[in-house]
Order: sequence, then C-alpha cells, then structure tokens
Amino acid sequence: MLGLVEGTPSFLGIPGENLCNIYSANEFLTRVNLMGAYQFPKYHTPVHIGKHTVVIGGGNTAMDAARVALRLQKIKGMNPDTSILYRRTEVEMPARRLEIEHAREEGVQLKLLVKPTEFLGDAKGFVQKMRCLACELGEPDSSGRRRPVEIVGSAFELDCDMAIVAVGLKANTLLTRGTPELATDEYGDLIVDPETMETSVKNVYAGGDIVGGEGTVIEAMGMAKKAAEAILKSFLEK
Repeated sequence: MLGLVEGTPSFLGIPGENLCNIYSANEFLTRVNLMGAYQFPKYHTPVHIGKHTVVIGGGNTAMDAARVALRLQKIKGMNPDTSILYRRTEVEMPARRLEIEHAREEGVQLKLLVKPTEFLGDAKGFVQKMRCLACELGEPDSSGRRRPVEIVGSAFELDCDMAIVAVGLKANTLLTRGTPELATDEYGDLIVDPETMETSVKNVYAGGDIVGGEGTVIEAMGMAKKAAEAILKSFLEK
C-alpha cells in the first residue's frame, strides 16, 4: 500500500505569478496550520500577512484560505481586507453553501465574474496589484456550468499585496513518472475502473486526487472502500 501526499497545486499561468507573496492555497494553509508561520520568530517558517489579500478560486479550499487570511489580519490588528475572486457567479461556485456563508459572515468579500489576467509588482519583486477583466456567463462548458466570457474593454486593477491561488490540484507525479505503465488521462490523472478502482496495472488500485476526484476526504474514503472490497473479492477467489 502506498500513500502519496497532496497533489501538485495548479496555478493560473498569467504574467507576474512568480512575484513574492503569491502562495498556492495548500502552501499557505500548511504554513499557517501546521508550521505556526504566523508566530514567527517563535516558529521558523514565516508567512506574509497582506493588507489587501486576494484569494483566486471558488472551492472549499479557497474559502478556508480566505477565512484564515482574514483572521490573521485581525490577529495583527489590521483592517480586514480579504477578497475571493471567481470567474463565475456564486451559483456556479463548487464550494459548499455553508462554507460560502461562513466566509461571508466573517467578512470575506466575494468579487464575482472577475478573471485575473496579470500580477503587478514593485521594483523589489513583491506583488502590489492585480489586473483583471470583468466577465459574463456564456454557454455551458464540459462541466455543465456556464462558461465565463471576458467582457472586452472591462480591464481594471485591484490592490493586492498578497495573493493565494486556490484553483485545484493536479495529480502527484511521483508515482506516475516512476511507473509509466500506469495509464493516465489528458490531465495526468490515473485511469481506473470506476467499480473497483483498479488501475491499468493488475492488482494496483488508486483513489483520491490522483484519479481526478473532487478532493474531499469523504469521496476518497468511498473510493478506498470500493478498492478494499475488490481486493478482498480477488483474494477470496484465489
């Protein structure tokens, strides 16, 4: 049995994304929750606490990151200013309704139908602003949600001295690169039998993020149960 750590974070692929004080959501949450980063120098891994924090994404992780960032601003006695940017409307957000409500109750601002196009930094390489475009909803895409369509001439800028990118995870490539006989899809996720969770390699089973799951513990546990039942059935048949 092999357990891999969380997958590789996805990024936006826009100019300026390598500026300082731009974090992936899993790095930010790991630094704060597991490494005590906000208590530097008591703990040795610092984290920046922005005056104007922007979280990009619409899932549960984006809500978590935004709420943590807002709380850090309050702990430091700063005026809370944390926003979530999402290309669609609240209706299309994949986050649970309760997570969205809790984020809003804590003071997180939702900036909807907004697409970031560039991060702008200062002379020292630290992010200071974001350039964005307003969007409107078009026809449904492959996910069944209405596609965000950029509005021509709608460019504007937002103050942003800290950004957190929460747009999902890709499959951890530690396993797939070392085992090329494992079949993968166009996204690099393992292809499995949905009934048994068996991969293209006999007696090798997989579940969770690496098979393109939604990233919830409950879903991963359900996949593990399917795999366990299949393994047990295979063992009893021998």
